[in-house]
Amino acid sequence: MPFLELALTLRAEQQPRVEEALDDLGALSITLRDAEAETPDEQAIFEPGVGELPLWPTLTLDALFDAGTDRRGLVEALGELLPWLEPDQLAFREVADEDWERAWMDQFRPMPFGRRLWIYPWNIEPPADEDLVVVRLDPGLAFGSGTHPTTALCLEWLDGLDLAGKQVVDYGCGSGILAIAALKLGAPGAVGVDNDPQALTASADNAERNGVADRLSVYLPGEEPHAPADVFVANILAGPLGELAPTFAAACKPGAPFAISGILAGQQDELLARYGEWFDELRVDTREDWVRISGHRR
Repeated sequence: MPFLELALTLRAEQQPRVEEALDDLGALSITLRDAEAETPDEQAIFEPGVGELPLWPTLTLDALFDAGTDRRGLVEALGELLPWLEPDQLAFREVADEDWERAWMDQFRPMPFGRRLWIYPWNIEPPADEDLVVVRLDPGLAFGSGTHPTTALCLEWLDGLDLAGKQVVDYGCGSGILAIAALKLGAPGAVGVDNDPQALTASADNAERNGVADRLSVYLPGEEPHAPADVFVANILAGPLGELAPTFAAACKPGAPFAISGILAGQQDELLARYGEWFDELRVDTREDWVRISGHRR
């Protein structure tokens, strides 16, 4: 069954109101993309932090409607709900029905992180190679598939550690990708913490699919065990990272390696000063515009 697609180009601050209006008018689905990318290959993939919806400064919002939707009536209704909307911000086209999840899966390719760690989608079978450590993820579950620089930085850091016999805490676990990777890399146990119950469900589901569910426990903040971790990683946002520094310090054993990310370039100096109260050997690694800070608990 074909659909009618309405594309609107707008500024990031306009997105919530426009999306609300389109929902009210019966949009079947709404997706966001970078309005300034010239080709699909240039489209950035965002993995939002907990409670965060990162947006491009200028974006295109694509809304699908039933094929028989009255275009003129839709434009008039939008004009009433969004009087500032200009006609040149709108574009219609008919699109054929397709398996949208499959289309996304087809674009998600195996990705290496460090010396031996790979992230594979479920639709691609990894090679039979004992030297590879493979985490299988369904990118449709979102919350983190390794494509974002902060996730990549943390995966590479984990790949560089000796995790044998180490208990790992993944704070802001999202899909569970970091905790699962740690378990696949040799950690006997991991704890995932996230304030989004859906993220905990995704983490548990991914752990089950990867055969490590019996070694991963997931909790809401404040409900996790108080036993200090041998290895600690947190991929959230700079603001919460600063606020939670004392909590994270208490969650680490003396000498424990730790890494934090979700930090934009330019935000690291304040966090270095903050974490320097409890952690030694602090170093900064960057990828694109993102930063990872790592070190050891004093």
